[in-house]
Amino acid sequence: MQKKLLYIFLLLCAATACKKDDTSPAPLVVYTIQVEGNQVTFTNTSTGAASWKWDFGDGDSSTEQSTVHIYNGKGKYVPTLYATSAAGVTAEGSTVIRISKTSPVKLTDNSLADWDTISQNVITAGPKGGVFKKAKFDYDGQNVYFYGEVTGKLSDGYIFDVYIDSDNDAGTGLLTSLFTGAAYDVLLEGQLLLKQSAAPIPMGMYYHTGEQTAFSFDPQSGTDFFTMGTITEANGVVRFEGKLDRSKIKGFTGTAIRLGMAVTANDWSAQLGTIPDEGAPAFLLNLPE
Repeated sequence: MQKKLLYIFLLLCAATACKKDDTSPAPLVVYTIQVEGNQVTFTNTSTGAASWKWDFGDGDSSTEQSTVHIYNGKGKYVPTLYATSAAGVTAEGSTVIRISKTSPVKLTDNSLADWDTISQNVITAGPKGGVFKKAKFDYDGQNVYFYGEVTGKLSDGYIFDVYIDSDNDAGTGLLTSLFTGAAYDVLLEGQLLLKQSAAPIPMGMYYHTGEQTAFSFDPQSGTDFFTMGTITEANGVVRFEGKLDRSKIKGFTGTAIRLGMAVTANDWSAQLGTIPDEGAPAFLLNLPE
């Protein structure tokens, strides 16, 4: 559930709704929300207000300037902030949030122990796994979370290629024998386990174009489509976790995706492993909620 999906709203109400009279200005309503599972942090940076009221859209409210609210169930909610000036003029701003499946995964706890609770969507490397040992996946309404184990050292600077059939449609995207049973709309590529600011090949996002048999991908701008969490190195094994933002990757908002991961040496000299095995069907991750 460790997404902190950031929304920013700059909300101005109409003059007829905001003003008590023609001389008292209405507050400027500005706030951000961060959704983490069913917990939402509301940060209020409105100006010109002396008091506030939050209506969370589920029957609860708060008069704190900024606040944290926990929603009891999944669904769509419309929270509203009412900001009132010292002169009694009130302005309001609303947004829509969706609370869906939560995940026990936290990327900020400096631990990988939460992955021990994930028993579904687990891939154990096969005979062609190479450096791969294991991969796990989980999700919530905002993110897909991933966990991996590879043999080696962080200093090896492995290049990761993540092939994603983001619309779960074999009629669009790249057809390849690397992972069968899917066509890949999105390719994520780069040195995932290195700090992106220092990686010779930072993680990039590419969208497939052209014929399905053509390895043709266009680079996309932006680096906030993924976030890394804890990375450990011990006894010749690197373990790592991260998340992919479902709102930042084309087609990632559907009910299922298929994916496969490949690792290449840092000088592109050799492919070092895949998960699932090369030539095997892509892994199906259902996202029903």
